[in-house]
Amino acid sequence: MNIQTQVQLKPFNTLNLNAVASHYVKIQSVDALLEALDYAEQQQLNVLILSGGSNMLLPEQLHALVLHMDIQGTEHIAEDELTQTVRVGAGQPWHDFVLWTTAQGLFGLQNLALIPGLVGASPVQNIGAYGVEAGEFIDAVHVYDRYEKAFARIVAADCHFSYRHSIFKDDPNRYIITHVSFRLLKNADLKLNYGDLKAAVADEQTAENLQNQVIHIRQSKLPDPKQYPNVGSFFKNPVISQSEFDQIAQQFPNLPHYPQANQQVKIAAGWLIDQAGWKGKKLGMVGMFHKQALVLVNYDNAALHHVRAAYHAVQQDVFNKFHIALEPEPVLFDENGLLRPHQD
Repeated sequence: MNIQTQVQLKPFNTLNLNAVASHYVKIQSVDALLEALDYAEQQQLNVLILSGGSNMLLPEQLHALVLHMDIQGTEHIAEDELTQTVRVGAGQPWHDFVLWTTAQGLFGLQNLALIPGLVGASPVQNIGAYGVEAGEFIDAVHVYDRYEKAFARIVAADCHFSYRHSIFKDDPNRYIITHVSFRLLKNADLKLNYGDLKAAVADEQTAENLQNQVIHIRQSKLPDPKQYPNVGSFFKNPVISQSEFDQIAQQFPNLPHYPQANQQVKIAAGWLIDQAGWKGKKLGMVGMFHKQALVLVNYDNAALHHVRAAYHAVQQDVFNKFHIALEPEPVLFDENGLLRPHQD
């Protein structure tokens, strides 16, 4: 085990924030994971799990042991007439995995192409795009349970997947994800619920074309983190009651919306931000991208306090105009490697 000290995490978070970790180790096996956890316990260090770094906000100084998950591998573990189940290491890049499934003739994840990050992070946030969520195809999540001090397999039903949520967000210090099993379809069942995607796919309704069009649309709207450091969609799309929506729609009839279960409506956060005047607007070194108002960009070596000032300003302006509170998607860490609420 090679534990390093005073490691700059700037290359490992897609917002490119300066963040120096007091202790850092790359985890490439379950044995290495156990060894690192023992070290953290002996040294009385909190543990921060780092995946692809695409959904986190880090402070400039971090006194904790950062476990950078790099467990690789993909294996077929089960099959029936309609599906095939594969188990994937937490360190596999998500987009590469999606491309691999399509090449293997396995379907379901094509709408989620080009989402940044690693496979191990996908259940935590229950990543989703274009009408599909990862949780729909997750069979089980393989974890190390830090409370029980044992490895466990958590079936999808027990993960309590919902919009951008799971048990792994409810109890972030308990589980360390080592692998994820996906139950994928052998026959394509294309999800074309979103208008721009349906129009792009047009008459060539194949999984390959669907995947290609998702990639094209995302590339046209979302900045490459290598050029414009970002975490993808910065805010969740708010879900409000039908009565609340009806009231807002009287004043803003063009508000993009998507009916949900239980008389609720999901509305487009990017549209709200745009209407509040933040599309392409900067506050110091941070701003909302000019092609997609939902994406917050670090334009010039910003630190966490610059980012927080910018997204708080966006939240305030949206609330002033629509009386809707936007909730950030990325998780926020304090100097001890612990999660903290955004509203502090």
